Amino acid sequence: MSISAFDHPFLSGLLGDEEVSAYFSAEADIRAMLTFEAALAKAEARHGIVPQEAAQRIVEVFAHFQPDVASLKSATAMDGVVVPDLVKQLRKAVGGEAAQHLHFGATSQDVIDTSLMIRLKAVAFLFTGRLFAVTSALGKLEKKCGSNRLMGHTRMQAAIPITVSDRLRTWRDPLDKYRDRLTQETFPIQFGGAVGTLEKLGSKAAAVRASLAQELDLADEAQWQSQRAKIAELANLFSLISGSLGKIGQDIALLAQAGNEIELAGGGGSSAMPHKQNPVAAEALVSLARFNAVQLSGIHQSLVHEQERSGAAWTLEWFLLPPMAMATAASLRLARELIGKVKRLGGAS
Repeated sequence: MSISAFDHPFLSGLLGDEEVSAYFSAEADIRAMLTFEAALAKAEARHGIVPQEAAQRIVEVFAHFQPDVASLKSATAMDGVVVPDLVKQLRKAVGGEAAQHLHFGATSQDVIDTSLMIRLKAVAFLFTGRLFAVTSALGKLEKKCGSNRLMGHTRMQAAIPITVSDRLRTWRDPLDKYRDRLTQETFPIQFGGAVGTLEKLGSKAAAVRASLAQELDLADEAQWQSQRAKIAELANLFSLISGSLGKIGQDIALLAQAGNEIELAGGGGSSAMPHKQNPVAAEALVSLARFNAVQLSGIHQSLVHEQERSGAAWTLEWFLLPPMAMATAASLRLARELIGKVKRLGGAS
């Protein structure tokens, strides 16, 4: 049983997305955190901060390390973050002199935020492909029905006739822009140490950060631990994507209500009225768009990071950003499925 619709035993059949949810699992998070620690050891060894032998030992151990998740859970209840106990377990596994060189110069937020960027970069790549799939489906629909006529509506009232191509253009154009934005998006490393100054690395700080970013294939940017605009920008883009897909869902639901300008293959059944075919996917797109719009206001609240680090604002992001990514994933999946079910749109021209 789950309190989230995204991984609920049966609601997830409509609203879930196993491919994207995997990137927000504890396993994926830990794997990305280990990737950060191994890359940090290699980057610091490259610049003479830690011995090469220590870095090699750390990398070797991480390849087969399995954390004690129960210990991580109980320690997080005390520390507020998972990293202190994870590092403790890692140092025990590494052993010897090499253990003291693990996590050198880093802080918990470096590990957690960089893990998030590693995983969000992969999610953004998936979203780019899904946006292309949705716009391609719209292109096929336009070839089939583009010259057909629709009644244009303004303020929910019949206005003047338009073509299906006119309507599809309003659906497709924003999605093309979002795909371009995702393609150009950068995902920066977070590496600032205790208070953002990388004080333990001295004059080599910038060089180590650049090497670490290269190891992780992330953008080399100055620490942003209390400047959360990147998180807000990504959340905003998620909300824009789901919002534009929600507009498609709303339009299709209204077309289905009118009944004579759209024909859908399949649909949602009713327990009381077997003759009905409910526009389930279209309705879900509207709900997911509204869900993300609500969560976005909370993300903007989390921009208020007091001083060099905020526990409260940071924790708020953990509540909000993964569900927003999940809602966006579900929206992209449902939109592609829904558009593929349109057998006819508009009337003869």
